[in-house]
Amino acid sequence: MTTPFVASASTGRHAQRRHEPAGVADRVRRRFAADGVDATPAAVVTAVRNEPGAVVLGDTAVLRLADRVHDQLVGAGPLAPLLADPAVTDVLVNGAQVWVDRGAGLQRAAVALGSAEDVRRLAQRLAAACGRRLDDGQPYADARLPDGTRLHAVLPPVATSGPYLSLRTFRQRPFSLADLVEHGTVPAAVAPLLTAVVSARLAYLVTGGTGSGKTTLLGTLLGLVPPTERIVLVEDAAELRPVHPHVVALQARTANVEGAGVVGLTDLVRQALRMRPDRLVVGECRGAEIVDLLGALNTGHEGGAGTLHANAPADVPARLEALGMLGGLPRAALHAQVLAALQVVLQVRRTDRGRVLESVGVLLPAGEQRLVTVVPAWRRGRGAGPGAESLARQLTERGVAVPPILGVRA
Repeated sequence: MTTPFVASASTGRHAQRRHEPAGVADRVRRRFAADGVDATPAAVVTAVRNEPGAVVLGDTAVLRLADRVHDQLVGAGPLAPLLADPAVTDVLVNGAQVWVDRGAGLQRAAVALGSAEDVRRLAQRLAAACGRRLDDGQPYADARLPDGTRLHAVLPPVATSGPYLSLRTFRQRPFSLADLVEHGTVPAAVAPLLTAVVSARLAYLVTGGTGSGKTTLLGTLLGLVPPTERIVLVEDAAELRPVHPHVVALQARTANVEGAGVVGLTDLVRQALRMRPDRLVVGECRGAEIVDLLGALNTGHEGGAGTLHANAPADVPARLEALGMLGGLPRAALHAQVLAALQVVLQVRRTDRGRVLESVGVLLPAGEQRLVTVVPAWRRGRGAGPGAESLARQLTERGVAVPPILGVRA
């Protein structure tokens, strides 16, 4: 339904350009790029007014042209209002089309980005601001903008109808557990269960699909850790900002333009173990670092946590197996390590109504081979599950009261 509006806005913009002197915008943009001076709004307006071809323009046309040049020179340009919208989680650019996600799926946005060359310049400017190369020789880049927004960009010919930009916004304000209850992400009756899991120092994984709210829930739960404990975060890209007085964070580093200087999560997990962590947290387990994390959680580092991509709790063992193989851990050893290191799986899901906690499961052995299986202790809309008794027992053994939602007497 937004497409006609986008088309008319684009048509109107091109109509306005027909009344602008040819080349003014490009000359001003090149001048700022060559001089290396700050493209403040006032400086851009002055530069436009000083162009010989701009003398025929009225004040309104000069300001409009200056706004467009400023967008081409500074920050995210026309995308900046979307990135500033607190409801937006993702901004996607396909060629010159813009799509946004405000928590209820992708919707077309009425934003005019200009030509594919304009989008290419925008992508290259954003990548350069992060110290990343983006050109014909390196047609893709993965970076983090100064405000924390994650950027991924791909240029043609790799992007067949591109350029493509994917931006995942970063919100400075973390959520409290009460906020998640108010938004309907966590049922009020389940909030005490999550608090009990953290208080009992049970190790847990937050699992779910892309954009399901894993990082948000993990950051919220880390805010429940007692202030006397030290949290050490290991992340591929710094996203977790728990409200806690003692947090230290390590972030992976990609290779520079010469292909050197890479620091991976496996290295950072090993470094974190030397930093006296009370809680070791890996922001996203997606490689061989799972082996080092499991080893750490099996050597006295209780209460650790991380996120893992999985479509359903039943898929978690297979995902862990796949990651364990990357680290050279045999299947039997992997399952033994998981059973000794992890206790709880929190599954989140994105719905039409927003992101929700779908289930709380426990990791238990099954069969003669004692392979890991995830047994639900609580499920949304169904209440306590067959794993409730096991979870209640683990809480009791650690001196934590059993929440009523489990339906088990202490």
